[in-house]
Amino acid sequence: MIKAEELVTFVTTDIAAITRGRSVAAANLPDALSKGVGWVPANLSLTPFDEIASPNPFGSSGDLRLMPDPEAGVRIEGLGGRTPLHFYHSNITNLDGTPWEGCVRSMLKAAVADLEALGLRVVAAFEQEFQILGASWPLAPSFALSAQRRADPFGPMLMAALGAAGCAPECFLPEYGRDQFEIVCGPAGAVQAADRAVTIREVTRELAATMGWRASFCPKTDPNGVGNGVHIHLSLTDLQGNPVTFDAARPGRLSAQAGAFAAGIVRHMAALTALAAPSAVSYQRLKPHHWSASWNTLGEKDREATLRICPTSERPGHDPSRAFNMEFRAADATASPHLALAMLIRAGIEGLKAGLSTPPIVKGDPEEMSADERARLGIRRLPTSLHEALAALEADTVVCGWMSPTFLDCWKGMRLKELEIVDGLDDAALCRRYAGVY
Repeated sequence: MIKAEELVTFVTTDIAAITRGRSVAAANLPDALSKGVGWVPANLSLTPFDEIASPNPFGSSGDLRLMPDPEAGVRIEGLGGRTPLHFYHSNITNLDGTPWEGCVRSMLKAAVADLEALGLRVVAAFEQEFQILGASWPLAPSFALSAQRRADPFGPMLMAALGAAGCAPECFLPEYGRDQFEIVCGPAGAVQAADRAVTIREVTRELAATMGWRASFCPKTDPNGVGNGVHIHLSLTDLQGNPVTFDAARPGRLSAQAGAFAAGIVRHMAALTALAAPSAVSYQRLKPHHWSASWNTLGEKDREATLRICPTSERPGHDPSRAFNMEFRAADATASPHLALAMLIRAGIEGLKAGLSTPPIVKGDPEEMSADERARLGIRRLPTSLHEALAALEADTVVCGWMSPTFLDCWKGMRLKELEIVDGLDDAALCRRYAGVY
């Protein structure tokens, strides 16, 4: 009997939020870490449905390298008798080793460097919701212990696997939706946080498959069901790691720097939505009164706000400064975590450079406000479809300027091809099509 060879995959999570890559034998890993593996520019134009958008900026020409980050390896063994899940998050480079303009991980690293030039760093964490499809267990109440225990040992095994993967899992819970769960991990630097978001998705899917289920992070698996969001938590530190987001004397307890950072995000929120919620099915989730996001608002402890100031413990003697953070709630798992976080940082940098003031902290439901009151507060509806989001991105020349023209052309072409593929599907069929991928 032939013994299986352990494979190590060098992966990139592309603009369709699909983790793709090439594998080498684990025995050859030391040599492969320095050499990487080949990659093809046109791969960036792959839609979620494995059709390459055409025309695209690359065609059949060009060669690249997938270069693994030696500090970003994941290896988990013992999942359902499968061979070890072993991969490295990688950067896409030109043949001379320089970053390729289409590498979203390199785009995030560049945004981090530009923020550091202003004396600041982002600490981030991704909260991710998902649903288990294909299980035959009985119904259980939302948030109930029975909902977690009926899936046992899935939760304990997932926490252990994510711990082994270096994701610092903090909390696993049954959520509001049917067969829905959420996994929360600890904060980290921006690149590591985005890598963790990808790792969590892949490990969760792998573990679910060993149990005969499918874990779907699709924004909506059923038009009448609850959506699955990706909540991106952000806070700022100085270059020595000291927290600088909190100021008890200011509106919302946001420091002047954090308020300017938030203002940049709010100013560009419509275009950012195109990049953070970039699929046709995303807009079935982004609706009022769905505890997601639908207006360009900064809110305090309000789960309908697109940018939410999160609460902290108020127990006596507690220092809230290190835990204090903001949460961007419009993102979902059809977006590249690296690209979404890079663009949020870019928006924050714009706010810092312009010295913007903290935006109005909106209290109450914008839908119940008069048009005059919304106008006074600068409240506008976020895009309600991917077509609207694409138009908002096109109109925001500042956001477009954060990406190379070639990358932007590729991104738009891929999304338009995606829309063409799903054109004519009703809501239920649209959800099924995307749930089969994500």
